[in-house]
Amino acid sequence: MEVTNLGEFEELVLLTVVALMEEAYSVAICDELSNRTDRSIKLGVVQAVLNRLEEKGLVKSELGEATKTRGGKRKRFYQLTIPGKAALVHAKSMRDQLWDRIPSLVWEKV
Repeated sequence: MEVTNLGEFEELVLLTVVALMEEAYSVAICDELSNRTDRSIKLGVVQAVLNRLEEKGLVKSELGEATKTRGGKRKRFYQLTIPGKAALVHAKSMRDQLWDRIPSLVWEKV
């Protein structure tokens, strides 16, 4: 299976989908990313990334039930797929390998 390389924001979105589990919908993902990264995250950007990740097969989505609090609108919930998990594991492995290559002496000089 070929593993997809992830951009930084794609990786953050995928990690947030996993962290939120059953509550992974675009607004919750956007809010969580804003809180965790201390950056202003635009909902439209998150939705575009989720669409791209779904096209790549890294997440799948389904509509939840309509609710009165949302005026009858349904939320689209996202879930990590097996290829999505593989992409995250690959990204973590690459980062860990690079971190492991940095000699401890380098950090003492900084």
